[in-house]
Amino acid sequence: MKAGCAMRKLSGSIVLFWGLVALSLPAAAAEDFHWRGRVAAGQVIEIKGVNGSVRAEAASGNEVEVVAVKQGRRSDPNEVKIAVVEHGDGVTVCAVYPSPDAGRPNECQPGSGGRMNTRNNDVNVEFTVRVPAGVRFAGRTVNGAVEAESLAGDVSAHTVNGSVTVSTTGHASAHTVNGSIKASLGSASWNDTLEFETVNGSITVSLPAGTDADLSAKTVNGEITSDLPLTVHGRFTGRDLNGTLGRGGRPLVLKTVNGSLRVRVAS
Repeated sequence: MKAGCAMRKLSGSIVLFWGLVALSLPAAAAEDFHWRGRVAAGQVIEIKGVNGSVRAEAASGNEVEVVAVKQGRRSDPNEVKIAVVEHGDGVTVCAVYPSPDAGRPNECQPGSGGRMNTRNNDVNVEFTVRVPAGVRFAGRTVNGAVEAESLAGDVSAHTVNGSVTVSTTGHASAHTVNGSIKASLGSASWNDTLEFETVNGSITVSLPAGTDADLSAKTVNGEITSDLPLTVHGRFTGRDLNGTLGRGGRPLVLKTVNGSLRVRVAS
């Protein structure tokens, strides 16, 4: 009788132990998402996430490839859906989280469209994108870095809590709040205003030698430097500069609060 009680107690302890171990382990990653398709040169492959980084790299062929890995600790990764929206300007891929508002569901739409709200959901979605030459890339997330390395097309990168790193033979723009920006551009033939903006972080932009641009650079806690020939307009206080690179003409804006601003020559 005593032996039977001891065995039942031991068995119960083992079940309890393994139950506690299971609770302490991180949730397993959901099945990876994979999409492959054609996007015409001049069109855009856009990635929109919430929690997790977005990384783009050059494709070896002429197809776009998107891989997403979902992982959560408390929240269920399977509740976050990966949506693909094909439209006239290209393809948008979104991590669609469960909506905190039952009356206003989240939806995937290009650019500033759609709805991407979430609350108390710790699922992390890591995107990796392979981008063919000539295809534009737009990466957007909230909590995570955006990286676009060795691309051959124009780049737009946006995050809130994370750094931005861009390297392309085209031109680029980048925005974050908490993070630094490093961008190397191979083209100086942009038409609209090119903006690089953060709040807490430095900005380093490398441009081709001989770039013609009208530079506006502003910081509060940091310095402003340029390796390219620069003609300053008006008074230069060290933290607020308006000047001309080369012959000027194309607007280039660099803004931060806590960090330095640097213009370099692209290698």
